[in-house]
Amino acid sequence: MALALAACGRVERPAPEAPRAEVAGPSLRETAQCHADLRALGVDFQPLPDRQIAPGCALSGTVKLLDIGVPTANLGAVRCGEARAYAAWARNGVAPAAYQILGSQLSRVVSMGSYACRNTVGTAGPARRSGHAIANAIDIAAFELKDGRRISILSDWNSPDPQVRRFLATVRTSACRRFGTVLSPDYNEAHRDHLHLEDDGKAFCR
Repeated sequence: MALALAACGRVERPAPEAPRAEVAGPSLRETAQCHADLRALGVDFQPLPDRQIAPGCALSGTVKLLDIGVPTANLGAVRCGEARAYAAWARNGVAPAAYQILGSQLSRVVSMGSYACRNTVGTAGPARRSGHAIANAIDIAAFELKDGRRISILSDWNSPDPQVRRFLATVRTSACRRFGTVLSPDYNEAHRDHLHLEDDGKAFCR
């Protein structure tokens, strides 16, 4: 009888909304320390406001790099820890390698950006967001030299010039010492045209 009454009195209720996938960012203390580290490196930067944009996509503890000593094209909001690793890599890894291996000073690094609200290639759902979804990854497409040469990942990863190949291998190795995840054309087809540099605390270099 109780079951029958319950059935007769049943009220259809709308299904609850799926919980919003909030993104846990760095703590205020971590961000403050990162800002201090950037200033100690002589990096000019602008802190950016936090924003929750979509499930699994947010800008938290990000900065805009204004001057790290090495110009970088197409770089927007970057999580501070990623920015710190990138500044050290570009200045102390890429620039010296260009001069020592290719005989020319570095004039500019060309990126494909940092923030993009998207998943890791080939996956679905907010649980599989890319590091780009929280501005914690930078994709590098090319390096421009003051002698006019442009060394691109797409065209020169398997260059017939051994010095160019050595330069690209050297900058990848240098990146692997500073970032948690570094992906190159040697990893898969999706990375045939860039180096993916992510400050995620892992130790994956390919």
